[in-house]
Amino acid sequence: MNEIYSIRPLWVVLISLCAVPLIISTKRPNLRETWTILAGVLKLALVLSMLPDVLSGSSFSFNILTLFPGLPFRLRVDPMGLIFALVASFLWIVTSLYSIGYMRGLKEHSQSRYYAFFAIALSSTMGIAFAANLLTLYIFYEILSLSTFPLVTHHQDQEAKASGRKYLVYLLGTSIGLVLPSMIYLYMRFNGLDFRFGGFVPAGGANLPLNIACLLLVFGFAKVAIMPLHSWLPAAMVAPTPVSALLHAVAVVKAGAFSVVRTILFVFGEGFLEGSWARPTILFFASATVLIGSLVALYQRELKRLLAFSTIAQLSYIVLGAAMLTEHGVKGGILQLAMHAFGKITLFLGAGAIFVATGKKLVDQLEGLGRTMPFTFGAFFVGALSIIGIPPMGGFLAKWELLLGSCQSQYMGIMGVLLASSLLNVAYFIPLVYRAFFPSFPVEGKIREAPLFCLLPMLATALFTILLFFFPYPFAQLISGLWSQLLGG
Repeated sequence: MNEIYSIRPLWVVLISLCAVPLIISTKRPNLRETWTILAGVLKLALVLSMLPDVLSGSSFSFNILTLFPGLPFRLRVDPMGLIFALVASFLWIVTSLYSIGYMRGLKEHSQSRYYAFFAIALSSTMGIAFAANLLTLYIFYEILSLSTFPLVTHHQDQEAKASGRKYLVYLLGTSIGLVLPSMIYLYMRFNGLDFRFGGFVPAGGANLPLNIACLLLVFGFAKVAIMPLHSWLPAAMVAPTPVSALLHAVAVVKAGAFSVVRTILFVFGEGFLEGSWARPTILFFASATVLIGSLVALYQRELKRLLAFSTIAQLSYIVLGAAMLTEHGVKGGILQLAMHAFGKITLFLGAGAIFVATGKKLVDQLEGLGRTMPFTFGAFFVGALSIIGIPPMGGFLAKWELLLGSCQSQYMGIMGVLLASSLLNVAYFIPLVYRAFFPSFPVEGKIREAPLFCLLPMLATALFTILLFFFPYPFAQLISGLWSQLLGG
């Protein structure tokens, strides 16, 4: 692989940080939001500028500094990191536009602080995407936890403060208590933590300390919300809806899933995991999370909590795909990272639009709203179909690959888990949408949608959810390139 030494990865990380002083110091809302959108567009443009070279088999790298012998603070852009960066940078622009309609529509306080921490969160997300080793990833992972805390506690009431404490205890507690000791052990044993295609841990899955280190990393990256380390995520639903969209589709949970996939494929690899007991343990907990999360979502009365438990289940699809260690499984898991982002952000933006327009947030209150908010519920329906995995939505492609991967693996029961989860998705999404459009009572009133800045971003993500089914480029090409490199590694 040709490696290009370039400062571009660093600029991708820094652009949104550079926007923070401008956002904070600007008193005019229009100018403040202009800085936010401009930073997002520049970030996306820089990410896209690296796409042709990465598709051709090259990578980008930049050494920031060396913290310990053999352990640099270093950025590296490979196919997997670029997939995450493309999703996050594009959806940051969408979520920022949506925030204008949402925050202004509800006359939210402290909007400059909100946009500033949003920018810091996206900067750390890019750092996670481009981390060249476990230490670099860990540092940006912790920055992401700290920068999203003010967003979770935005309302500053007792509920928000309690949820924020839970958020930090879970995410910082697991990263410091589980990830950090595992990193120290691996560094002392292998004199480095650089990600390598196929992993840097040698084959020999019976090694007890290495099995423990693997599980510490997988469960320590608790942003992926594998049960029982999941309850921070529903608690964080107290945040404004654009923050929920950030948590569930753009940055936080995807950072957890991304970190777990890095651990499985680039730290331990197939050679070690094939014979380890860590692998079936991961598959068991991920499968249980898929089923239990889907079942709990079925009984939620609040729309955002329903979506939260749906997210918990869907994230473990990514873990299952990586841990299957088959071609289709890995491709499906990484494709799920992108396809779920577009489908789930559409659902969260829809929930926020409903709240802005009507003040309603309970599932039972949504009956008949499809008649007065047809565009919102039309987009919501598209997002729901993608999460279920029905064509022609992008989510179908990821689920199809995962099902093929389960056939390739020795764990055929995973196919049953995936199909059962899809049926549960149908059970809690389709009746909701049906009652919205076909209520049991007559509905009168004119169409009353949320403000355009809430409506248009949601319609855009719904459209992309459909387009990605027909045109999955560049994600499919990047994933194929990644698998080729994993085989070569």
